[in-house]
Amino acid sequence: MGIDHLNLKPVVAACAVIIALCGAARADEARAPDESALLSALSRATPAEAARIDRELQALWSKSGSDAMDLLLKRGREALERGDPQAAIEHLTALTDHAPDFAEAWHLRASAWFELGRYGLAAEDLGRALTLNPNNYNALFGLASVLESIGDDEKAYEAYLRVKAIHPNFEEVSKALERLRPRVTGKTL
Repeated sequence: MGIDHLNLKPVVAACAVIIALCGAARADEARAPDESALLSALSRATPAEAARIDRELQALWSKSGSDAMDLLLKRGREALERGDPQAAIEHLTALTDHAPDFAEAWHLRASAWFELGRYGLAAEDLGRALTLNPNNYNALFGLASVLESIGDDEKAYEAYLRVKAIHPNFEEVSKALERLRPRVTGKTL
């Protein structure tokens, strides 16, 4: 499956803006103290503690406040897990239509777009997810993966570093940084 090169430059520019925004907390954002405490604990956790904290954050971020919306999220997630990104997009589009401020819906739909090789649409949804929840390290990881997939190694590396700052024990981030480091920083002689 080829890369959708239409409008790729605006997507890359938008991604750069999103990465810049992710570093700063939104001033008008009221975060639940539990989330703040969990994120703080995650940044200094051991690998075993980090796994537990990650599960707690994922559970927190997966709650829309509506049973019907949570069901759409569950169906979208199940479709992704069984390898049916198109069905996932249908469920998650219904969810984003009815709950446009639910960050996890945008994040998961971006995952489905990514699986279909629709990087521009994935980046757009990740931008929305990160605007709603700039601490979602999985969405930021997804954005880094999009950037890496389109060959923007420097911005991908920067995004992976931001993920690492939030979640130092994110194993896939460490692998990505190792993989990209020689391409971004060069090789020593």
